[in-house]
Amino acid sequence: REGGRVREGVGGECPLLTLDPTAESQIVPGPTFHCVSFPQGGEHCYYHGQVRGNENSRAALSTCNGLHNAINLSSPTLIYILKDKLHNGTVGRKLLMMVFILQMPRSVFEEMKYLEIMIVSDHSMVCVFTESSNNNRYLLSLSFIISYCITEQLHTRVVLVAVEIWTDKDHIPISVRPLEMLRDFAKYRQQSIKHHADAVHLISNVTFHYRRSSAAYFGGMCSSSRGVGVNEYGNSLAMAGSLSQSLAQNLGIQWDPASKRKECGCVETWTGCIMEDTGVQHPRRFSKCSITDYKEFLLKGGGSCLFNRPTKLFEPTECGNGFVEVGEECDCGARAECYKECCKKCSLANGAHCSDGPCCNNTCLFYPRGYSCRYAVNDCDISETCSGDSGQCPPNLHKQDGYLCQVNQGRCYNGECKTRENQCKYIWGSKSGGSEKFCYEKLNTEGTEKGNCGKDGDKWIQCSKHDVFCGYLLCANIGRNPRIGIMKGEITPASFNHQGRLVDCSGGHVLLDDETDLGYVEDGTPCGPSMMCLDRKCLPIQSLNMSTCPTGPNGQVCSAHGVCNNEATCTCDTTWAGTDCSMPDPPKEPEAAQDEGPKGPSATNLIIGSIAGAILVAAIVLGGTGWGFNEREREREREGGREPGPYCWPQPLCHGWPRPPSMAILRPRAEQDSRTRPHQLPLLPASQTWYRHGALHCMNHAQQ
Repeated sequence: REGGRVREGVGGECPLLTLDPTAESQIVPGPTFHCVSFPQGGEHCYYHGQVRGNENSRAALSTCNGLHNAINLSSPTLIYILKDKLHNGTVGRKLLMMVFILQMPRSVFEEMKYLEIMIVSDHSMVCVFTESSNNNRYLLSLSFIISYCITEQLHTRVVLVAVEIWTDKDHIPISVRPLEMLRDFAKYRQQSIKHHADAVHLISNVTFHYRRSSAAYFGGMCSSSRGVGVNEYGNSLAMAGSLSQSLAQNLGIQWDPASKRKECGCVETWTGCIMEDTGVQHPRRFSKCSITDYKEFLLKGGGSCLFNRPTKLFEPTECGNGFVEVGEECDCGARAECYKECCKKCSLANGAHCSDGPCCNNTCLFYPRGYSCRYAVNDCDISETCSGDSGQCPPNLHKQDGYLCQVNQGRCYNGECKTRENQCKYIWGSKSGGSEKFCYEKLNTEGTEKGNCGKDGDKWIQCSKHDVFCGYLLCANIGRNPRIGIMKGEITPASFNHQGRLVDCSGGHVLLDDETDLGYVEDGTPCGPSMMCLDRKCLPIQSLNMSTCPTGPNGQVCSAHGVCNNEATCTCDTTWAGTDCSMPDPPKEPEAAQDEGPKGPSATNLIIGSIAGAILVAAIVLGGTGWGFNEREREREREGGREPGPYCWPQPLCHGWPRPPSMAILRPRAEQDSRTRPHQLPLLPASQTWYRHGALHCMNHAQQ
């Protein structure tokens, strides 16, 4: 370190790199629960910045317990770790990678999201890290590198909000079979972890007897029962890659098979992409297929918990980390994530009501109540509107389970519209579709490979007539290979002549990495009037035991002026309010639109009018006398043999001199404003200054 910069000699033919660190929004938010404390005044060791002389570069490094780097140049990139105390021998690895920035229209995908992760270290990790502070530093470095990899491409920040260390004993059986551990850990989370987190992942110093170093439930993000994963311990770069993969699985991102490398457009020719199933070391980019999977996950209604900002960060408060904490009115972070004229040193500028968010305009004022800030992505989602007194969009909610959707053909379940038709298309592609009811009634009652309600050992289970629509999924026009998961066995083709038509009743067992079989009808799918499937049984919707929303004076839920959401509260239509949506409350019209009769001119209007009048008079005088003066001047120049000089509006004395009155156009303030949205601002500020993460403190595990 030399006076505000870091110099790295990487040896060989590589040049000496000089890094200019900058403040990085959300560098390392600390854990907030079940932690073993850092010493008072913890070490500042997390940095982001750029390589001097390379404007397109980006760098992320940690100096905690050795040097951990991720340096992105416009050319191939070097990533390595120096020898440290926690590993015997050098663990340095060299990787090459290319960098590109995705630019897409603003959408739920582009809106910044926050993945709040809790990490649990099992008892074996206590032996790896003899001091708890080393464990915490390792996990912070881990979240730092993961967030660096994920934020830019997926518009999702990974925020470490909690750490749990099993200091005395393991709380689940630790096994070399990760899928068994995954199921046990999912139960542990449901029963024992009460702290809020979008996903909880276990790290163990065990070597799995498995083709991968991690396992996670596919699409389980935001679910208390499926938002989990288990991971092998490794050095921070290898561990970051493994944890990125398991988090991606939670986000509905599939593995990229080698056969689709060209189709998925992975530009990382050396390291490969994060979800490539090739065993490459330390990839840092997602492929086009991965990004498409994530977008599909969001559009289906997944990830609703990702849209709320974390509210609990460690003290001391730090201006510049991108989170509004105690004592702050705003915080733009390092990448100017809000209108910079609205926020100065974490305080709102004079007259500013807000500084960022979908409900804050570029004049630092709130958008009016009712302004749409997040559109519904499907029939089961709810469109959010601004409240009129906050710059942030309200939390992302969806309709309560059981609502009808898709022209009354489906039922809402966990924010998705469930139908057998949708499920067939999701597994087998858009050309596929659901089979007719005849297929289910004929095959699923037989209890064979071609129709059943599950398996008991080696024996297929027959469906009762009541449950036939919740058993084996039967589709028409399916392809040879599913678009998701891996086939177990062969497709079970079946077709029948029914009422003079050939009916296709085919199916197949399609397994995900977590061994979930997609070949059965999903929970939440309708199976009769006011009935839906749960655990391959057709049950009344009332059996979900959901809390009910308030009923209005007219006896209808939410007074029929809103919908019941997944928090069992009413989301009212724009023109209604109250807990039961029974109070008329239309948005107030702007004052300018109110007809209150003639008004006398205000003092401000008089002043503006006087100035405008003076400018107009000056224009007339100049137009009437200046032209004649100019003509006489030209005649003198011609008589004296001089070339005519340029005649124009006087040269301004300073920038901003007004144009001639004939060209002056009065515009509303919003049109005059030239400020741009945050994503249009430069990536790094002009002044390249250090930002060092402050001391982190948390509660001792023994006190829990």
